[in-house]
Amino acid sequence: MRVKDELKEIVIRREAIKMIVERGFDGLGMQKLAKVSKISPSTIYVYFESREHLLNQLYLDVQRKFEHDALKGFDPAMRFEDGLWIQWVNRYKYIQGNSTEFYFSEQFRNSPLIKQNRLAQSAFREAMNSFLANAIENNQVIQLPVEIFWAIAYGAFYVLVKFHLEQSTMAGTKFNLTESKLRQTFEIVMKSLKP
Repeated sequence: MRVKDELKEIVIRREAIKMIVERGFDGLGMQKLAKVSKISPSTIYVYFESREHLLNQLYLDVQRKFEHDALKGFDPAMRFEDGLWIQWVNRYKYIQGNSTEFYFSEQFRNSPLIKQNRLAQSAFREAMNSFLANAIENNQVIQLPVEIFWAIAYGAFYVLVKFHLEQSTMAGTKFNLTESKLRQTFEIVMKSLKP
């Protein structure tokens, strides 16, 4: 049995995510991954049972990091407007520092290729559910079907972030997301969610 080398595993994970973002899931081959990671193909299987296992582990790791960062300074019991703003700021900071991982998780989430229980409970999901329930109970937000609520609460945020990352808009102009632009958008979203 071969001994695992933590540095090799980090390289495999980093290169796999990069390859998926650049080439899509079909562009991730274990031979290609081994070549860009500068290891033998059999070394990958020391760390991951299969390609699907690798993909699922990558997603879970990226998701755990995102959830950890998104919960910094956040309390589900806080006032809705304060808590939602913290979520926007935390998510924006995470995406700025981890744009490749962000694009990877977006591809993964929207891929029919991967079979996984994506609705598994986590501390993050529980915190978000509790946060919304508290806001509704305290009459800080209108009650909507959860999908409509989350689309309003985060839809504009993610569109602006993507414009920023891609440095363009639908008009083809360069877009730079500043905190004042983020705050302006946030205020409009809050108006639509308040009772």
